Amino acid sequence: MGKKRKLKIAIQGIATSFHEVAALTYFAEPFEPIECLSFHALCESLKKEESDFAMMAIENSIAGSILPNYFLLQEHHFAIIGEVYLPIHMHLLALPGVKLNDIKNIESHPMAIRQCSDYLYRLKGIDIRESDDTAYSARKVAEKKLKDTAAIANEYAAKKFGLAILEKRIETHKKNFTRFLVLSRRANGHADANKASLCFEVANEVGSLAEALMTFKTHAINLTKIQSIPIIGKPSEYSIHIDVEWKRRKNYDEAVSQVLRQVRNLTILGEYKKGKIEYK
Repeated sequence: MGKKRKLKIAIQGIATSFHEVAALTYFAEPFEPIECLSFHALCESLKKEESDFAMMAIENSIAGSILPNYFLLQEHHFAIIGEVYLPIHMHLLALPGVKLNDIKNIESHPMAIRQCSDYLYRLKGIDIRESDDTAYSARKVAEKKLKDTAAIANEYAAKKFGLAILEKRIETHKKNFTRFLVLSRRANGHADANKASLCFEVANEVGSLAEALMTFKTHAINLTKIQSIPIIGKPSEYSIHIDVEWKRRKNYDEAVSQVLRQVRNLTILGEYKKGKIEYK
């Protein structure tokens, strides 16, 4: 028999990035990471079938929602088939022997910088620079032997690129996690699904959104996330993204059937098994 082909998983960033760690957490079998330095490139990889699945960060408990990714979900119509809540520990990395007093620049992904804002605010005389990826910043420090630059990244990046940890756990809140979505070109009909992501539009009228949300309440459906996204070209109109959870599938099906009559352009982005939040 021929050797089984490895899954190809698109990740934002390079190997050892938090996206790869999230993929390792979700997928039980070995896979080949497809490195993408932007979320747009990640979506293009999945769209062009260069990867089988994609791992996309959607929100962080400190920095909040990644709004551009909601637009990408709407644009590409991928199916959400799972989620991962990954504990995020941020470390300040530098070349071995370099001291904090030697650092003139700190570089990392914008979301990582936001997650460490309290720590960075206390530093004086240091230039904070945004990059495409946490691990990419760590690799840059190592490969270019930058003695005046530190990167914010995880311990996997420190080990892989031979960097020292100048400061550990510099994230603003220690119970810090990022929620990642597992994306596919098609839905997989998860048998034990107990969570769904939906988007819809409502009329610009008093109580129109409240009416739709009340339907979920009356059917004992728990609303865990609500995010409004402007509709391009339609001032003052928004697409509403929600995440809901249920204990009885029948309740969810009945609620969706009723909401269909209350909103416009309802799309079920995915039905999947709820991820666990485990702080470390």
